[in-house]
Amino acid sequence: MSLGTQQRPTAVDRASRRAVPPWVLVFGAVFVCSWAGNQFSPMLLLYKEAEHYSAGTVTSFLGVYVAGLAPALIIAGAVSDHVGRRIPMFWAVCFGLAGSVLLSLGELGSVPIYLGRLVSGMTVGTAMAVGTTWLKEMSGEPYDMTADAGAGARRASLAFTLGSALGALVAGSIAQWGPWPEVLPYAIHVAVTLPFLWLVRRPPETSTPDAVRPPLRTRLSVPSARHRRFLRVVIVCGPWLFVACGLSYGYLPVLLGDAAGGLGLAYATVLSVIALVSGALIQPVAKRIDSSSSARGIVVSLATLTVGMLVMMAAVATDQLLIGAVASVVFGAGFGIGLVSGLLEVQRIAPAADLAKLTGVFYAVAYLGFIVPTILAALTPPFTTMELLTALVVLLIISTLVVLISYRKHLPVTGSR
Repeated sequence: MSLGTQQRPTAVDRASRRAVPPWVLVFGAVFVCSWAGNQFSPMLLLYKEAEHYSAGTVTSFLGVYVAGLAPALIIAGAVSDHVGRRIPMFWAVCFGLAGSVLLSLGELGSVPIYLGRLVSGMTVGTAMAVGTTWLKEMSGEPYDMTADAGAGARRASLAFTLGSALGALVAGSIAQWGPWPEVLPYAIHVAVTLPFLWLVRRPPETSTPDAVRPPLRTRLSVPSARHRRFLRVVIVCGPWLFVACGLSYGYLPVLLGDAAGGLGLAYATVLSVIALVSGALIQPVAKRIDSSSSARGIVVSLATLTVGMLVMMAAVATDQLLIGAVASVVFGAGFGIGLVSGLLEVQRIAPAADLAKLTGVFYAVAYLGFIVPTILAALTPPFTTMELLTALVVLLIISTLVVLISYRKHLPVTGSR
């Protein structure tokens, strides 16, 4: 072929010659967005002690996050299927920056904190719905010729857990021992995130925008959300994943605050990192536990979370910090197994046109679990903490039984709906 007739290299050709695989840049964007969402968790005790907010108020800071996250999960997935992945992920990075700036103004009162948490929820919601889908699409031909079928789900789950863990570690460490504890953690996140305003524009687009704009109602509809497998297995497990997170590093540090004494912030940070690192480390095992022919991964996740709940009850009953740390390990393992298995179930259920939106629905339902610590705080009194935790154990067992009923039913590979 002569020089005059050679074709210009495509975006995929150019990406294949880059030193950094394009999925790594998407991984990084999801990572910094997850950092934005979880850097606040170990700060709850700081706001309680330094600003004298009540336990109910600080847990509401944790819960308002869901008000920004859930709509973003649903809307961002639909928008990305319409306009592509790159634009929504750019805005996810922008939301993360805005959230950190607002939170850094927390010394001025509760309003910037509430707004910062709301915007942080929008950050994570957008990144989880769009970034997870983009990573899945990047983790296969023609963008990554070596990735296996589950690489996209594992990479998305790992980006989320590592970003969340590092965000908690940096913020909690500074809050316990560093200067300007209500400002510096957020300033560091801003510095780390700023380059991604440019980097997130570099990966190739994997979703072709619609030539004809369908009605908004059609764009927001998610037909695969009615799949029986999704309703009877995935949705049943979803909220428990973030119930575990909320209890582990949002509620348990508050319950054991007196036992931790002057190191309460450090203990909250340790629990956050333990839970999230455990969730990350278990993911290679989680891939082997998951099965396309049964709900084995989901059942193992729920059973593990039940054990974690029992260990947490023992920690609260004995006021033992070490047992609390063990509870976080178990919660993290159950979370990691459930997150990987849930994402793989979603990817098996959803057709390409629905993948981003169904991923958003999955995360939206899962993140509802973050509201549970706020509910528990509101119900104490009249109920005791142990009574409420016992009720959660009973509900977890019931959820496990519900999943077992549909253990091998309504599998996507059979085409049953």
